[in-house]
Order: sequence, then structure tokens, then C-alpha cells
Amino acid sequence: MKNPNNATITTVHSAAFTAGDALKIPTLCILKDDGNLYDGADTPTVDKETALKMYNTMVFTRVLDERMLAAQRQGRISFYMQCLGEEATTVGSAAALDEQDMIMAQYREQGALRYRGFTLEQFMNQLFSNEKDLGKGRQMPVHYGSKDIYYMTISSPLGTQIPQASGYAYAQKLRGLNKTTICYFGEGAASEGDFHAGLNMAAVHKAPVLFFCRNNGYAISTPANEQFVGDGIACRAVGYGMKALRVDGADILAVYQATKMARDYALEHNEPVLIEAMAYRLGAHSSSDDPSGYRSKEEEEMWRKTDPISRFRLWLVKQGWLDDAADKASIEALRTEILDALKVAEKVAKPGIEHLISDVYHQPIPALQQQLDELKQHIRKYPDAYPVTSGRMD
Repeated sequence: MKNPNNATITTVHSAAFTAGDALKIPTLCILKDDGNLYDGADTPTVDKETALKMYNTMVFTRVLDERMLAAQRQGRISFYMQCLGEEATTVGSAAALDEQDMIMAQYREQGALRYRGFTLEQFMNQLFSNEKDLGKGRQMPVHYGSKDIYYMTISSPLGTQIPQASGYAYAQKLRGLNKTTICYFGEGAASEGDFHAGLNMAAVHKAPVLFFCRNNGYAISTPANEQFVGDGIACRAVGYGMKALRVDGADILAVYQATKMARDYALEHNEPVLIEAMAYRLGAHSSSDDPSGYRSKEEEEMWRKTDPISRFRLWLVKQGWLDDAADKASIEALRTEILDALKVAEKVAKPGIEHLISDVYHQPIPALQQQLDELKQHIRKYPDAYPVTSGRMD
């Protein structure tokens, strides 16, 4: 007879607690800090072309982060978020996906976006919210999105993408697409109600979604040990009846291996999988944050030794796939290329004001049109306060 409680019943005859540490999930580690492999490590099959693309994407992301944080400090853009120290999490996972798997990001996954083919010009247009921005200037900087490369536009509210990913993956399954959805979020987002609703929905409906948690130690200024007492985030998946993996988030080979394994399982069994990448956010939460108020420089320096880019660079050199001199030259060229693209994008006009209400409905409804007309009247009254550079004001 089927158990209506849907629980495994094992009887005992005296009461005893189940301890909170009954489940300890191990961490997959393949690549050491010195570029050597751990003894007996199950190394994924990665060809030279893929490995160099992964490395170049991580380097691009770091150089872009450096340049754009400086641009924010100069007042050239309003806001920025780095993924310093976490590059391997998003690049390694994106490399393990099919190019038509949907990506639902939080806001620190520019590496996955770049790996998919987002151009430098597209990055800059979004960051400057100019008229070439795919989002028509209606999003904050770093809230990227691209329909062409299956990257869902980012939303600021924390965790909203988690139940959305469950629904999207369920639709993929119903349509027989044999594709998956990967959903990125931080351990802080796992404290949101959307996390629990999304995971339970995916488990019950058997949606082939990959929940990818970047456990980077801090939810803005709140350390993980003040957020939860349990053994990280991966153990929660077991409570929802789904498979889980934990991986060293600074080890791109381990991230790639874990994601590939999770994707294969999700599609074969039509079930969700949760991956927890143990990383560290070396930078500030955002350009509005000062981490010196809640953590020490000594702590940061300790984690800086686990840098994912230098670790992978050493491995590539050992394979004979990367030359140090050529690598340094290409990084300097990249810095120049990014600066040049920045100078171009910041001079492009802003989107026309009519785009404030376009794409909401097929035709703007009367209420939206009325609001736009009132805004235009207000701008005409105070033209010096609103330097509109493009768009119809008639």
C-alpha cells in the first residue's frame, strides 16, 4: 500500500533525536592551488579549445570588472557588481551546458554571459544604458539579458528567478526539448521564501532544472554562519528529495565536472539537481558596499591564495596550452580594448523617451500613454533638469 505521507517509515521503540550533522556532503576538488591535480582525481575531458575559452572568459570578466568598477568610482556609470574570486563558478558551469539551455542569473554571472557570446559592445551598451542597450536603458547596470543566447534578463529582487526557473524547466520537459535550465543564486537568496517554493515545485513536478548556489560566504555584510546553522545549502536539497553536489567554487575543472554530471542526470531522469559551489567573494558586494566594515584584510588575503584564475592558468601552462608571455600581452591588449569600448559607449545617446512604455503591451494602453504624455509636459516645463538627448518630445 502506498504511504499517503510520502515518507519512508522505519520503526524504533525508544525516542531519539536525529542530529543536525547527520548528513555531511563532501566537496568535489580536482585542481590544487599550484595547478596540479589531486591524487586519484576524476579529471573531466576538456579539449584545448574549450579550456582556453574558459580561461579567456575568466580573464575577460576580471579585467572588465576592474575597469568598470573604476568607471563607477569616476562617476561614469551609476553602479557595478564584480564577481572577483567567483569567476570559475559561472564560467565552468556555463561551459558544461548546451548553448540552448536557459540561464537564469542573479547578478554576478557575467562570466556565463560572456561564455555564451555576449559581446564587449553589448556589455558596454547595457552598463551605460544607451540607445543600443538591448534592454532600452530600463535596467540598472549589470542587469543583463539576451534572448538570442538564452540568458533571461536579471531582476533585482533576490530569489525571484528560482521559482521561475522551476516553471521554465517544467515547460521544457512538457515540450520535449531535452534542454535544461540553470538557476544561479547566492547562499543569501537561499534564505528567501522563493528558494523553498522553487525547489519544492521542481522536485514535486520533476523539472530538469539545475539550482546553482554560489556560497560565497556573505549576503552583503551578513556572514553565512549568521544566516543558517545547517551544513551549507546542499543538504537542503536532500530534504526536498533531490540530488545534490558540493564543489570547490575556485576549481573550474571541478565545477565543470559537477555541472556536466548534474545536467546529464537532470535530463535522463527529468529531475532537479542542486549544486553548491563553495567560493569566496573577494570584492565588495557591490560598488555601494565597503567590506572592511565586516571582515578583515587577513581573511581576504587568505582566500586570495585560492584565486581560480591563477590556479587554472598554472594547469594550462603545465598542459603546454598557454604561454606566459603571450598571455600577459593579451591581457594588456584586452585592457586597452575594454577602455576603448567604454569611451565609445558612454558617448552614445540615451534611448528615446517613448521606450519607457514600449514592449509592455503590444500597443500601449491608455493609462500608460497618459503617464508618458504627462511626463513629456513636465520635461518641457523644466528642460534644464531633464537633458533629454533623444526620442520624440512632440
